[in-house]
Amino acid sequence: MTKHSIATVSLSGSLDEKLRAIAAAGFDTVEIFENDLLSFNGSPRDVGKLCRDLGLAVCAFQPFRDFEGMPEPQRSRNFARAARKFDLMAELQTDLLLVCSNISTASLGGIDRAAADFRALGELAAAHGLRVGFEALAWGRHVNDYRDAWEIVRRADHKSIGVILDSFHALAPGFPVTAIPSIPADKIFLVQLADAPKLGLDVLSWSRHFRCFPGQGDLPVGAFMEAVRATGYDGPLSLEIFNDQFRSGSAVRTATDGLRSLILLEDQLTESSSGAAVATLQPKARSRGVGFIEFAINEAKAQELAALFGQLGFRKTGSHRSKDVERWSQGHIELVINCEPDGFAHSHYITHGPGVCAIAIDVDDVDKTMMRAEALRARTFYQPVGPGELEIPAIRGVGGSLLYFLDAPGKNWDTDFAALSSDAATDRLGTVDHISQSMPYDEMLSWLLFYTGILDLQRLPQFEIADPLGLVQSQALISGNQGLRVILNGSSATRTLSARFINEFFGSGVQHVAFSCTDIFAAVADMRARGMDFLKIPDNYYDDIEAKYGLDAAAMADLRDNQILYDREGDGEFFQIYSHVFDERFFFEIVERRNYQGFGAANAAIRLAAQTREARPLGMPRMG
Repeated sequence: MTKHSIATVSLSGSLDEKLRAIAAAGFDTVEIFENDLLSFNGSPRDVGKLCRDLGLAVCAFQPFRDFEGMPEPQRSRNFARAARKFDLMAELQTDLLLVCSNISTASLGGIDRAAADFRALGELAAAHGLRVGFEALAWGRHVNDYRDAWEIVRRADHKSIGVILDSFHALAPGFPVTAIPSIPADKIFLVQLADAPKLGLDVLSWSRHFRCFPGQGDLPVGAFMEAVRATGYDGPLSLEIFNDQFRSGSAVRTATDGLRSLILLEDQLTESSSGAAVATLQPKARSRGVGFIEFAINEAKAQELAALFGQLGFRKTGSHRSKDVERWSQGHIELVINCEPDGFAHSHYITHGPGVCAIAIDVDDVDKTMMRAEALRARTFYQPVGPGELEIPAIRGVGGSLLYFLDAPGKNWDTDFAALSSDAATDRLGTVDHISQSMPYDEMLSWLLFYTGILDLQRLPQFEIADPLGLVQSQALISGNQGLRVILNGSSATRTLSARFINEFFGSGVQHVAFSCTDIFAAVADMRARGMDFLKIPDNYYDDIEAKYGLDAAAMADLRDNQILYDREGDGEFFQIYSHVFDERFFFEIVERRNYQGFGAANAAIRLAAQTREARPLGMPRMG
């Protein structure tokens, strides 16, 4: 069974905090980063004991810098320094020292010179019963390619000298991985893994600030691992991540994400294998769409929310048999208003105020989805149910909310709700088009991995949205049948509407829900007739749309009069309109798609500016 490892440099906090988070996440081994040890208020022996007490083996100590190819007297000092590190490693109880390729301007090139240095270092390591792994840094002065590092190891020809392969250092510069299978497995002492988004940066800056876990970036880590697997390597897979978000975020969350990424990577390799390997995870269930969205709210605000639902064309179609919970329906959309004074929804309301406390996802196999989620370290949720009530499997989602899973649509309504008759009306809205969740920027990669790991969601390219008070990063996720769309928004600026929502809502959560329709003009007309009012869009916007797309006068009048925004991609058209923000928390969007796949990103800045004009000024206390 593959051992899972992570370098302590990947996490925030002190060394002991990092080690506890790593152990709690379920890792087997750990790489101790030198700076973490140097700043720790204890001896290497104390660190080794803490690791063993936590059930962690130390698979490596790193890094040892600027070793090979140095002239005298630096060369002799390097060997003396190595001897000291070997003594330290004995206290840690680890047998592997990572040596990264030299970046010193004083270093001398030459593969044979480097091989001779490593042969001598191998003799010193062997005398201590230790091993040395050589890693090519992508910015190394003379050695920046894993193939050269391997050639140096091969020529050193010493049992205590091996190569360390790092996916970032191989993939970021674009080196082919085809040479990896030719390296003997017993000469690969460690494999380190990191992904990264595609950025136009020098490789050093790219590495130092933007590495991420496999599956969170754009590098072909799977192809790298296929090449490693071809060697027969069966040692630890170790994550080494330099990322500003990770170093400022929760160590527990980052460690959990790290292990999740390794499990997903191994599952990906199993799926691509032509052999009889046993799958590590249940296959992803097919997502069919949103089953229902549940709003937690108090009794007074519930009347206002119900009135808003009515204006949007929803009808009250059910009451819970034993709780203060209502069902509101339209088309294939189901909304729930929960005013129950006990239970999870009430706790969510007390913590966050009015808002979405749960989302139900309709999948084709609930049991397999829950098994996959649990294997990926998602937190399951259970609460007592009354006699005869349906227990719906659930896990914790963004901001502590719930993700329910349904595979028998309608069963929950038949079991838990008494049906109510309602006046016949034309359903203008059909489905939940997408759900947008706001979170701190440093949580976006975590929830990206969560959603794409558990559900059949694929990520679209991330883009930036200009809020009047800062930039917002937006990441769309979409299922294969396009029945489920989730948007993750995060901002490191503190005054954007996304950031203010997090502060007002006391944490991450759903900031807006979009409903689809087939005739937005008819839908809006019906809603206005019921008293609905919409976000005011400035005339300047419509002047620009008219010039940009050449729409005829009648079409422009319909857009302008109804405050509907418009976008076009190829022959596809997109129409969207927004409600006002409800209780300074969340809002609704109505969309019509005509052969259009996006989300109206070109209009996002216009919407944000309009909402900013309506928002309570910063610093003014909230009323009520």
